[in-house]
Amino acid sequence: MGGAFTTEIIYEVIKINQIVREVQEELKERIYAPQQISNVIHYFIGDDDREVFLVICLSSVNNIVAVHRCHIGSLNSTTVSPRDVFKAAILNNANGIIVSHNHPSTHLYPSEEDIFVTKALMKAGKILEIPLLDHIIINSNGDYFSFKEEGFLLKDRVIRKSPRPTTVINPVFKKIHK
Repeated sequence: MGGAFTTEIIYEVIKINQIVREVQEELKERIYAPQQISNVIHYFIGDDDREVFLVICLSSVNNIVAVHRCHIGSLNSTTVSPRDVFKAAILNNANGIIVSHNHPSTHLYPSEEDIFVTKALMKAGKILEIPLLDHIIINSNGDYFSFKEEGFLLKDRVIRKSPRPTTVINPVFKKIHK
């Protein structure tokens, strides 16, 4: 009986180790743009059927030092605590963080709750001197919405606004730049 339990633990450790090795090369690159980080995010949570909140911890030269699955929610919501988000950042000696979550509905535009959480994380980051660099929403179609890229995330505050005129979120919620 104890042998089956031990075998399951060993299998899980091997599986986790394999995942780490598979993404190590991709994680070594320096992050310059939301498109780059969205590829990493899609790898981790792109196909999840419920909302998952990730914290991507970055070094002082914007290399990914850790990816932390912070919260797993329901089909259309997740609870996010700044305490849990920044715990990952502190434990990994992060110089900055990018947070992300998926929308299983495939709709990319941020909800009021998404904006509220982003504001709270920005305030906490200022106090802890670990800045929130972006908040990216992804869907299973491979599309993303970047708070920074769309002008929602400014240096000192988060604002609510309409999408840029150059960004159209069409009926199937794909992001198209004109």
